[in-house]
Amino acid sequence: MTYLPARSAIALAIASVASQAQAKDMTLMLDWFVNPNHGPIIIAQKNGLFEEQGLNIKIQEPADPSMPAKLVAAGKVDLAISYQTSLTIDVAAGLPLIRASTLIATPLNTLMVLDNNKINTMADLKGKTIGIAIAGNEEATVGTMLKTAGVDFTDVKIVNVGWALSSSLASGKVDAIWGGLRNFESNQLALEGYKAKSFFPEEHGVPPYDELVVVANKNQYNADDLKKFNLAIEKATQYLVNHPDKAWQTFVSYSPDTLNNELNKLAWRDTLPRFALRPAAVDQERYNQFSKFMYQHKIIDNAPEAKDFVPAF
Repeated sequence: MTYLPARSAIALAIASVASQAQAKDMTLMLDWFVNPNHGPIIIAQKNGLFEEQGLNIKIQEPADPSMPAKLVAAGKVDLAISYQTSLTIDVAAGLPLIRASTLIATPLNTLMVLDNNKINTMADLKGKTIGIAIAGNEEATVGTMLKTAGVDFTDVKIVNVGWALSSSLASGKVDAIWGGLRNFESNQLALEGYKAKSFFPEEHGVPPYDELVVVANKNQYNADDLKKFNLAIEKATQYLVNHPDKAWQTFVSYSPDTLNNELNKLAWRDTLPRFALRPAAVDQERYNQFSKFMYQHKIIDNAPEAKDFVPAF
């Protein structure tokens, strides 16, 4: 009577194939190459959590980091990783985008200096040089932070150092950097023998915001698909928080040659408490406050309301 289990196994195999055939294909473009910031996405992929929700997620890395959200707006990809700041700017400019999920629920950006007793408070930055990677909103953000210490934005010199933030700070080319991430640049400097100190924007007048979000096309998204996506991400986040070491091994197995290094391992540790435990959760008032902040500082020429681009599912 061994044929019944065999038939059951065949039936299960057929059901599995049928389930895969019915899975919804979706493209997800990252904001950059895979790194610890994308932990829940990679864990969801590697642990079959997207598949469990009936989704076949194709992860893509962008050739141009400025393009993912624009490709979503154009209907070329289904989902993309973006930033609350960028999303607000894009929506204010008229792009048909919504926030579909939150990946990292706190700011990562910092105003960073070397911890060598030369700059101990924000006030000590008066007359100093601050290096930035991308020009844009530094007058609003850095200016607001400096103002809390009685320093005017015109009292500092801003220098664009491109992506050489850590090396510019370590070499003394600049006295501080804006754009260094608290989970990466501080660790990179430490590995090179330098201790860094960070001033956090959310502690110095800048409204708190989500660092990484997932965006979808406002006119084309399917609410049920996004609910399934968020459930998979939530389960992945729970797993990596509960099992950080196992999750790290799973994460680096995605691309061992590029991911399995000391900087990423340190960044993984520091990113864990930043992941959104409830990626679908919505705080529209928080988005409204940040939108108003950007409008007041003339980063955008209108303040989009959260109800129009931060829907609840």
